[in-house]
Amino acid sequence: MDVFQALVLGLVQGLTEFLPVSSSGHLVLLQTVMGVDPGSALFLFFDTMLHLGTLVAVVIVLRKDVMGILRHPTGKTMRLLLVATLPAVALALLFGDFFEKAFGGGFLGVSFLVTGLLLVFAERLGNPSRKFSSARYTDALAMGVAQGVALLPGVSRSGATMSGGLLTGLDREVVARFSFLMSIVAILGSVVFQAKDVVQAGALAVPWVPVIAGTAMAAASGLVAVRFMLNFIRRHKLYGFAIYVLAIGALVLLDQYVFHLVF
Repeated sequence: MDVFQALVLGLVQGLTEFLPVSSSGHLVLLQTVMGVDPGSALFLFFDTMLHLGTLVAVVIVLRKDVMGILRHPTGKTMRLLLVATLPAVALALLFGDFFEKAFGGGFLGVSFLVTGLLLVFAERLGNPSRKFSSARYTDALAMGVAQGVALLPGVSRSGATMSGGLLTGLDREVVARFSFLMSIVAILGSVVFQAKDVVQAGALAVPWVPVIAGTAMAAASGLVAVRFMLNFIRRHKLYGFAIYVLAIGALVLLDQYVFHLVF
């Protein structure tokens, strides 16, 4: 992996982690195009570092929310986050092997289409008006179930959780902020899980320049994406993102079953 590849992967990870278009789906696409082995020990380490970069980004932007949670660790926000995290943890434990195999790209086209449809349904059927003070455990559970579905590469975590929140009737900005707070827990869990695999893979001859470059790019682009999305969702609907992922999904399916240029 050279510096250019690392910068591209870091840019894509940082942007797509928080935009509702699926970071995992885009990384699988890029890995396939670049010929990068996602199962190699080096890439596992690099992927972990990219996630740390995006974690830094979201913590910086939501630092007031994070500090509030740390000051009141048994408060409402923390309790809702714990409820929202349970479905994904349960699904990962029960179907971990299935989700791991899905990173081969077999479900990628369908998963992109699922993301697009979720965004469309959320905008058409949701009535986002309730403030955070009215948020219930059932709201958090709905967003958590959506996050569990997003374990499939190509199903956007942020897109799925925001769709789940909009369908419950929560306010658009409330949904976005809570979705990004959920991402902190999800990214931390991902880093812990990947760290175990990296250790099991043995010692690495790490090319630190590409790794540091990619991590810095993921953090910088993540900062831009979080701030952009918080401002965007207040005033705009998510149809544009839906059209994008529906188009990507259709193209991936065409390539998988007709052209075979990438898959």
